[in-house]
Amino acid sequence: MIFLKNKNTTDSPNQKALRRLFKNKAAVVGCLIIGIAIIVAILGYTISPDDSPQVNEQISAVALAEPGFTATLLKIRKNTEIEKRGFLKKLVFGQPNPYQLTPINRYSFRNDSILVVRYAGENPVTNEAVDGQTLGLPLAEVLYALSYDEKPVFDNKKITFTRLSGEKSNAQISDLQVMVREKNIVEKTFILGTDKYGRDMLSRLLLGVRISLLTGFIAVIISLTIGILLGAIAGYLGGKVDDAIMLLINTVWSIPTLLLVFAIVLALGRGVGIIFLAVGLTMWVDVARIVRGQVLAYRKVQFVEAAQVMGFSTQRILLKHIIPNILGPIMVIAAANFATAILIEAGLSYLGFGIQPPNPSWGTMLNENYGFAIGGKPFLALVPALAIMIMVLAFNLIGNGLRDALDVNQ
Repeated sequence: MIFLKNKNTTDSPNQKALRRLFKNKAAVVGCLIIGIAIIVAILGYTISPDDSPQVNEQISAVALAEPGFTATLLKIRKNTEIEKRGFLKKLVFGQPNPYQLTPINRYSFRNDSILVVRYAGENPVTNEAVDGQTLGLPLAEVLYALSYDEKPVFDNKKITFTRLSGEKSNAQISDLQVMVREKNIVEKTFILGTDKYGRDMLSRLLLGVRISLLTGFIAVIISLTIGILLGAIAGYLGGKVDDAIMLLINTVWSIPTLLLVFAIVLALGRGVGIIFLAVGLTMWVDVARIVRGQVLAYRKVQFVEAAQVMGFSTQRILLKHIIPNILGPIMVIAAANFATAILIEAGLSYLGFGIQPPNPSWGTMLNENYGFAIGGKPFLALVPALAIMIMVLAFNLIGNGLRDALDVNQ
């Protein structure tokens, strides 16, 4: 006789909850969005069109360019030594651009120089590129960082020059022209356009993901640490300890969140770390209240009373027996707090109290560009606003999915 196992009876509660979570299409969409955001945040500068530190490469001639705008750029070597960073350092801090980017309409070569006609915007009627200043630049200066002491020497179709490192070089004019044409004249497409400083909007949007997720992560860690600690102690010990902790919780609860954040920021400063700390210190109250209620319910359960009779310490009972059984509600409130932290950080940055320019915070991007929303360039404000909305929605979808999946009545 063959007996068939019923998966629903053999699976653990966690497996059942996970299966219910992945049956929730909205929660799966939220997980996918967050997963993509995490990958983007980790890769950061390596996938950004602008990989300069804080994605702050400013090309003023193409400021407020429309999405999809393509410019021809001449890369002119900066006359300074630029550190070539390794993969990990670039991943975290970006790579300083050794070239100055100059938009041009056309160019030609004359002896040892390149003549360029700079781009000066578009004609609003014909949408044709307008010619700007004509510049003549020595080929060697376009390609290399040169010594300040010795000038390049042009002689019989050859150039002799000394690099900033002290190395002497000579090259044929024709070879330098080929190098400039192939390596220093490039076309760049600004997929989401540029802001009023000529910075690439897509690059700033991608790096803004890192700021938002990092703010949410650190704020949630701080809120969970404080909230679980105080809530568990208050719920388990009760009595005067509970009264004192509840007085603290109700006092903090009565202060509007933004006002409390403002007070912390004004007292401690506006550094990136202070913002993370300020947001985290305003969200532990919700965690503490939920944990306290759950611990009060579990304190009289038989397995907890058995542990007390056996002489286990309060610390062991809380960490080994009670808290593992209340992780479900904690995970739900953590997802909600993650979304709240992103909103608070964006609001602070929008008001000028959060992440300071030129760091690419979505709230800062809104602050810099909201005036263009009614001035014919709405995409400048819509792009970061939509990013904030999608990220907050994703965490709320996950929170709702966790709440339904962990419902023991299902």
